[in-house]
Amino acid sequence: MPATEARIALVTGAGSGIGRATARLLSERGFHVVCTGRTATSLAETVQGSPSMETRVMDVTDPDAVAAVFDRVAGRHGHLDLLVNCAGLFGVQRPVTETATADWELTLRVNTTGTFLPARAALRLMGAQEPRGGRILNLGSVSAQVPRPHAAAYTASKAAVTGLTRSLALEGRDLDIAVGQLDVGNASTPMSRVHETGALQPDGSRKPEATIDVAHVAETIAFVAELPTGVSVPFMTLMATGMPFLGRG
Repeated sequence: MPATEARIALVTGAGSGIGRATARLLSERGFHVVCTGRTATSLAETVQGSPSMETRVMDVTDPDAVAAVFDRVAGRHGHLDLLVNCAGLFGVQRPVTETATADWELTLRVNTTGTFLPARAALRLMGAQEPRGGRILNLGSVSAQVPRPHAAAYTASKAAVTGLTRSLALEGRDLDIAVGQLDVGNASTPMSRVHETGALQPDGSRKPEATIDVAHVAETIAFVAELPTGVSVPFMTLMATGMPFLGRG
């Protein structure tokens, strides 16, 4: 018998933006949510004292930190039903010729390795628990399909996440673990506020772009989370209707 009978979800990047909105909504929908992030104060603001949420400071790029949090989840709750990988950053916006190696490496470390490490830990836990199985949902970006100007590191990092999602889905299939990805375009978060004031366009100009409320992203994630694990949603795209994507550039 699991130590906690409620469905257990772990959300990375839960201290702000999509991660915060998702953690709160999953809690409202009956999940016990483990909210992870780098800053204890922001996580506390997310939880606001809710008994169905708990916080764990975790750097998604640190293998030991990630392993420790997942070990704690296993020890305290006995199982994990859902992982939502929301942690990420846009990084610097510069032409490839002016992109510093350190900036490139940081963006890939946070967005790609920071998705891989929690997903690996979840795959191990979900595959070994009884009953086994669960769901992993990675947050991608429409930029992996059609890049923004001067965003090579971000584009590459999210394209790598797409490849990772496919591999996780393949390996998770025999473990009753459903893996999918939600590609988001122009959700209104602190990370993407520039879209509302003046996003860089391919012609060098800056123009405000349409955005969507993070609540719509959280609702989509919650919808997928409620599906039985025998139902897989490999890829979905959610974006502002008026943003330049189809035909960008």
